[in-house]
Formats: sequence, C-alpha cells, structure tokens
Amino acid sequence: MDTTWAAIAQHISATTGAPFAIRSRQSVGGGCINSATVLTDGNRRYFVKLNDTARLAMFEAEAEGLKEIAQTRSVRVPQPVCSGTADGSAYLALEYLDLEGADARSLEQLGRELAQMHRATRDQFGWSMDNTIGSTPQINTPCADWVEFWREHRLGFQLRLAMRNGHDLMRKGERLMAELGGFFRTYRPAPSLLHGDLWGGNVGAVEQQPVIFDPAVYYGDREADIAMTELFGGFSTRFYQAYQDTWPLDAGYKARKTLYNLYHILNHFNLFGGGYGSQAERMMDSLLSELR
Repeated sequence: MDTTWAAIAQHISATTGAPFAIRSRQSVGGGCINSATVLTDGNRRYFVKLNDTARLAMFEAEAEGLKEIAQTRSVRVPQPVCSGTADGSAYLALEYLDLEGADARSLEQLGRELAQMHRATRDQFGWSMDNTIGSTPQINTPCADWVEFWREHRLGFQLRLAMRNGHDLMRKGERLMAELGGFFRTYRPAPSLLHGDLWGGNVGAVEQQPVIFDPAVYYGDREADIAMTELFGGFSTRFYQAYQDTWPLDAGYKARKTLYNLYHILNHFNLFGGGYGSQAERMMDSLLSELR
C-alpha cells in the first residue's frame, strides 16, 4: 500500500506543480462505497478516495461532475486534483475542505445558490458521459424528451435491475411508465444542471458557506434535486423558502416528487435490498392512483 500512496503523492505533485511528500495519513469516513483518507505534508491536505481499479471511470465521472458544477459559479464544491490507478487501486484526490454540518444560515444560502445552479441549462437531457448513483450505473445518453429520458434511463433501468435482484416490480412499473406523460400535461421542464444525489449526507459547510459533494451529475428537471432533499430530511424550511424566492417551483411539483424519489428508492433496493422493494411498490401504487 505504501507504493500506492507514493504514486498518488507523485501524481498530486505533478498536477499541482508543487512537491507533495506525505507526512501523515488519516482514514476518514468515505461512505459505504469508497474508503477515504486525508493526506498531509504538514502544509497542504488532500482528501483521497480509494476503490478497486475497475472503479476508475466512476471517479473520473465524479471529477467531471464537480467541474461542471464549479463552472456555474453557484454552490461551492471540492475541487478535483487528479485521479488514476496504482497497485490495483483507483483513486480520486480532491481539495480538502474542513467541513462541518450545514446550519440554518448556510442552508438558506444553499437554497439560493442551488436555484442559480439549476439555471445552467443545455438543449438535451442527460450528460456527456454516464456516471453512477451510489455504485449503480447511471445512464445519461442525451435525449430531447424528458418523459422518454426518465422512462428509459431512470425508472426502466432500475426496474430491470430490480428484476435481476429478485423483486418483480415490472408489472406496476410498466403501467406507470406507459402513463408517465400524465404528470407532464401542462409542465415542460428545461434541462437544468442537477447534483443528482442531493441528500443531507452530501451537504456540508465551510465557515457557513454551503458545500455540496459526491454528485451524480446530469441535466434534468430541477424538481428531481428538490424532491431528493425531501426524501431523507435534513433540509430546513429556510432552504425551501430561499429556493422558492429565487426560482419558484411549478404547482405540480407535489405530485411529481414521488415519481422522482421512486428512482432513488428503487436504487436503494438494488444496492441494499430489504424493505426498499415494498416501499417502491407503495410509491408506484400512489402514483398510479394520482393518474386515475
């Protein structure tokens, strides 16, 4: 493993143009998918994620997603430094940020900045590359039609994966996908830049300035980001009010948020199993009843 760290340090040095010799390493929480370590030379610190070599593309897509968000000059993100492989491990080195929990003030600021980020648009839904949602592949093949994109690359993909994982949700899923257009009769979303995995665990702050990280970037309906903030909680009333004050949501959002969160619950079933399958089924029942 020491040769792995030496290779990473050398890559950081070459990328930054300043010599970086590791003086200490500290293992830190990296979520349930990657291991994470903070490296320091006594002056500078870097946050490094590690996984198997096969996960390099996941790290490369994450780095590109962070750059895409940074270009909007809206919400702060950790800056990617370099990525690569060494001795059987893939790695991603990022700017180290001394993160703390987001308080009411920073969440309010996040509401405004997220609305600004969502103003970044393209002419098609999807993105220039595929990435991952957790460790699940996320297909971002560009598409001009949002309903078609959501049907094929979000719900359809997860439902087919769920079948392979032993939970047949396809009968209800096919009914829902066939009637998907019913949620968009008077609403035509623009392809907004999305974080894509915006739950409370991917939000922090540095000196009350909000920071978002671990993105699953693509261009889609901005409501999908807002819906996920409601899925597991952790976002304040001031966050939602600030977002609405900056760019109000369509009145039909309340009906569509379950549709958008169904994607994440299906993904949680495919990653973790358990009760997420029955939760997804209940969500589909609710959505189908909305369409009657």
